[in-house]
Amino acid sequence: MFVRSEATILHADLDAFFAAVEQRDDPDLRGRPVLVGVGVVMCPSYEAKAKGVESAMGVRRALRLCPDAVVVRPRLSAYSEASKAVYRVFDDTTPLVEGISIDEAFLDVAGMRRIAGSPTDMARRLRREVLRRVGLPITVGIARTKFLAKVASGVAKPDGLLSVPPEGELEFLHPLPVERLWGVGRVTARRLHAAGLDTVGQVAEVAEPALVTLLGRAAGRHLHALAHNRDPRPVVKGRRRRSVGAQRALGWKKTPLAEVDISLVALVERVTQRMRAAGRLGRTVVLRLRFEDSSRATRSQTLPYATANTQVILNAARELLGAAIPIIERQGITLVGVSVMNLADSRGQLRLALDEEWSEELDLALDEVRGRFGSDAIMRAILLGRSGGFSMPLLPD
Repeated sequence: MFVRSEATILHADLDAFFAAVEQRDDPDLRGRPVLVGVGVVMCPSYEAKAKGVESAMGVRRALRLCPDAVVVRPRLSAYSEASKAVYRVFDDTTPLVEGISIDEAFLDVAGMRRIAGSPTDMARRLRREVLRRVGLPITVGIARTKFLAKVASGVAKPDGLLSVPPEGELEFLHPLPVERLWGVGRVTARRLHAAGLDTVGQVAEVAEPALVTLLGRAAGRHLHALAHNRDPRPVVKGRRRRSVGAQRALGWKKTPLAEVDISLVALVERVTQRMRAAGRLGRTVVLRLRFEDSSRATRSQTLPYATANTQVILNAARELLGAAIPIIERQGITLVGVSVMNLADSRGQLRLALDEEWSEELDLALDEVRGRFGSDAIMRAILLGRSGGFSMPLLPD
């Protein structure tokens, strides 16, 4: 396993990206709390975050916490253009860029000291160039591993730069709360806190078998490795997306199950159309739910074969939704999402005609019509007159 002797991995992460674009483009919004979203907050500015507002929070609740906030309707095309401009700066910094999302990426600057200076020099220059060329603040973390670089950028936010030297890695990491560990959400954090584990250092002191017993095999081994900063993953240029998904916030009012199903239909159509456009097939269908108490649940089903067939994936998603009805009725639902994982390239794959009611030819014909005349040119009757919601801008597949 290759071990770096120097911190040469940069994690660059735009600060409150959507809100920052709005503040850049409208001087009246600068320094004011901004909520980007309709019904649900997609992105709060740091001024709003200081009042307790979080992403995915209902706008009404956010306004109760921050009454002077300005609510701005999302402009997804503006965010997409800003992202492309930022990625041009990344590409001008180093040839080895691994995009994570439209607003963050890993950059490997190993071997560039002679021509571009130290990693810290390069990070400072990158921040200056993003501000000069795109007009946005960006935070950069520098470390030997991708995990620690991402942690460093999180600690340095907003609009900061933090380099973690190799000899000070554990000294930096261990005092941090367990929530800083990659993959620790609310449920895992509650389990760790209940076991008396509040800091990363305390997790590091626990033997791996004990963590496996507490959290399960995969999570226990994962967190044990991260707590010791063991992360051998390299920065990989051009890595393809490992899943394709979409989600929709339903708001905080009580949503009938029939409306949830309609949202699910629209999401599946969006996801499968994107899969076919990218030439991808998938086997695992994942349903994601968020409830009124902000807790979340995930359900998945693996199909016997890889597909991008809309009806096959919709049938699987509906089965998962049906199994979740009892908990939805108990706790209410505020968000539904669907994604397809275990992706493969469709080229060279054996095509199986296992679904007679909705053929691949029908999917392709609908894609062609929508590609020529727009997404609203042809649709299911149950979706007529309904908003399709917002389609989040994504990195190219």
